[in-house]
Order: sequence, then structure tokens, then C-alpha cells
Amino acid sequence: MVRKLFLPAVLFVFLPGCATYYQQNLDFNSQFEKGDLQTALTTLRNSEEQARGRSRFIYFGNNGLLLSILGQYEQSNHFFEKAFLFGEDYRINYVNEAISYLTNPTVTVYRGEDHEHLMLLYFKAINYLKMNEPEKALIECRRMNIRLNQLSDKYKSERKFQHDAFIHNLMGIIYQSTGDYNNAFIAYRNALTHYEGDYATMFQATVPPQLKLDLLNTAYWSGLTEEFDEFKTRFNLPDYQPKRPDAELVFFWHNGLCPVKSEWSVNFAVVNNGDGNFLFVNDQLGVSFPFNVSSEDDRKSLADLEIFRVAFPRYILRPEYYRGATILTDSVAYPLQKGEDISRIAFKSLEQRMMAEFAKGLLRAALKKAAEHSVKKEDENLGAMLGVINAMTEKADTRNWQTLPSSIYYARVPLREGDNQVEFRLRGPANDAVYRFKYVPQKAQTLFHTFSSLETTATGGYVPFSVN
Repeated sequence: MVRKLFLPAVLFVFLPGCATYYQQNLDFNSQFEKGDLQTALTTLRNSEEQARGRSRFIYFGNNGLLLSILGQYEQSNHFFEKAFLFGEDYRINYVNEAISYLTNPTVTVYRGEDHEHLMLLYFKAINYLKMNEPEKALIECRRMNIRLNQLSDKYKSERKFQHDAFIHNLMGIIYQSTGDYNNAFIAYRNALTHYEGDYATMFQATVPPQLKLDLLNTAYWSGLTEEFDEFKTRFNLPDYQPKRPDAELVFFWHNGLCPVKSEWSVNFAVVNNGDGNFLFVNDQLGVSFPFNVSSEDDRKSLADLEIFRVAFPRYILRPEYYRGATILTDSVAYPLQKGEDISRIAFKSLEQRMMAEFAKGLLRAALKKAAEHSVKKEDENLGAMLGVINAMTEKADTRNWQTLPSSIYYARVPLREGDNQVEFRLRGPANDAVYRFKYVPQKAQTLFHTFSSLETTATGGYVPFSVN
């Protein structure tokens, strides 16, 4: 039975190399990390087959992010929308899923991680804000809320990443910028709940101090006096009184680059428990997985196995080069506060599903090995060939959206109507980097600015990118 499934799959699948997804796209990744964005975009566009391939979600996301950094917001949102619709319309291809158990998971379409889908909407909303289209940014807010509710329903009985505190915070910032203080207050309150809950336990995150002030301000401006007094007491700010500046700047700093997926392998021993029940055991990891085989022939094939190798995905951290940042204006310093740690979220998300990854990997290895031993009984040479193919096709899925930042910081800075000179100072391991900007807001206007630092400790020294 296993042999009948396996042979067509071998004929169908082009054997992939051992390179990770990052290595397969090394030219693009190197150009991006060095800050040569236009060349990176050209390299990406020269791989048009990726737009129709199994990794098209990443292709759309990379296009959108590059164009956003380059200030081409409408084109950027075009690609982000394509990635979003891909996520909405995604349907599992069960044939490819079946083939993946006989080869490796790279033959399937990459769906995108949960946090990657939320980041699409984050960047899309920011693009609209910088185009001074807050109503369209609010549409993205509603989409974010739907995605967050979907995550909550998806993992309601599990302790997994399902509440994005920063996305709620962003929704509050957008609502506040439009004067919708009541909805802003609700979003900030949700953000506070998740920073103090899942973010504290899963990611060791703390509540951004600016969120507390924004929560108090919007409660006061919404006429929610009881809530205002309650949170003043809770935050130990008994004398706090909201103040309205002439205008404001919300500054987002995208620091570093998110981790990349690689792979690692581990050996498992097969233990026959009888009646078709087998255990795959690794004493070093202290894990074991049951596997039942109904076919008598496949039982005999598995009983002959002792040790085999299985590949699994893992993340490799790209440590941030800059350790912090501050905005200075009118001799007042405003520290950038961490709102989202994408690297931690990525690691935690993979860690939380590793049991499922183990189960899939072991099933894949069992089917491959069973097929190999079954074929060997009839043809030793063909069985040996299948053994080589099994080794060549054993590979983890190392795809992820690798141009995302490692973390997102933000600050809310009061401005005067008219000219404002602002200094942005990045704190590096040896020296600070200083950039100066000029803002000319109108009365009661909120301006938005993003600054992307692509440096990591492995690639430090590259030019960061700032887009008004």
C-alpha cells in the first residue's frame, strides 16, 4: 500500500536541494540586509514565478514591505492586499498534503504564520496613515479585529499566541488620531489586558508607559470619569491631568530583522509494542510518539527499523544591533518604547506547535522507511534507490517572511503647529547614530513616521531607512 502511494510521488516531485529558504534567496536577502533596496526589489521582480509558486504569500509580503520602506505606499498596499486575500482564500490542497508525507513539507503552499498575517494589516494601515487616509486605515483596523477574533476562536482551548496586544494598541492609536476617543479607549483597554496577560507570561513583555497615558487621556476625553479615576489609581498617577498639544507625532521604529528558519535533525528509535503499535523514541529529548500500523506488511517493514533521521524547522535569531532609541525635541527626551517583539512571538509560535511538527515528521519518516523496506523485498536495487531518495527528500519547511523587523518601538511626541525640529538618536554598541527631521503639522493633526533599521549584530553598519 505504501509503495503504491510512494512511487507516483517520487515521479511527481522535483527533488529539492539541502539549502534553506533563506539560502535559496541569498542574493535578495543580502541586498535587502545591506540596504540596497532598489536592487533587492529588482531581484525579487525577476523571480516572477514566485508570484504563482508555493511561497507566493512571502513574495507578496516582501514586495509590500520593500515598497513601503521606499515610500511607494499605494503599490505597497496593492501587494499587501494580495497577500491578505491569499490568506482569506487559502484552501488546503489535500493531494500536496499527502505527497508532503512521502517527500517533505516544502511541496505544500506556505500559508503564513499567524503573526505574519497580522503584520500585513499593520503595514497596510501605516501606509494609509502616511497617505493621510485615516478612514482606510480604520478599515484595516476592523480587519485586524476580525483576524484577532479568528485567532481567539482557533485557539480558545489552547495556550497559544491568539491575542496581539500591539495590534490592539495600534487600533487605539488610529482611532485616537481620528478623534474617536471612545473606540480608542476600548482598544487601549484591550491592549492593556493582553500586555498584562499573554504578553507578560509568554514574551516577558511589559506594558508600554505611553499606553497607560493614552488610556487615561481617551477615558478623560470620552467622559468616562469613573474609568479615568480607576486607572489613575491603578497606574499610581493620582495627579495626572490630560493635556492637548497643538499637534502630535507618532513615530514607529522597526528595529533589526526577524529570525530566519533553518532546520535541525534528530534520530529516533523504533520500539514495537505489539498489535501494530509502535513508539518512536528519543531518549535525549525525552520524547516518544505512538504510531499505529494496520497493514501486516507495513508492520513487518517497520519492525525491521531501528534508528532513522527526521528533520524539523527551527528559528535562528538575528540579534538587534541597536539597543534603544530616543526622540529629542524642545530639549525634552521621549524614549522609544517596545510595542511588539516579533522575534519572541516567532520563537514562541514555533515552540507551541513543535509537538505537531514532531508528529508530522515522524509520520513522514515512517511512511518513507516502510516504503523503502517494502520495495527492497521485491527489488534490492530499487529499494536502495528509494533509500537515497528518502534521504534526499527529508527536509524541514524553512520558509517564513524574513524581511519583517525583529521588534517595533513607538513614541508619541507633542508638536507645535508649524515648524518642528526633531532629533532621533539610536543607541549602538559603540556609538550613537543621530538623524534629524522637520515636521510641519496643522492644528490638531497627528503625523505618522516610520524608521527602519536593518542592522543586526551579524550585519551591523548598514544604512537604515526613514520614510515620513
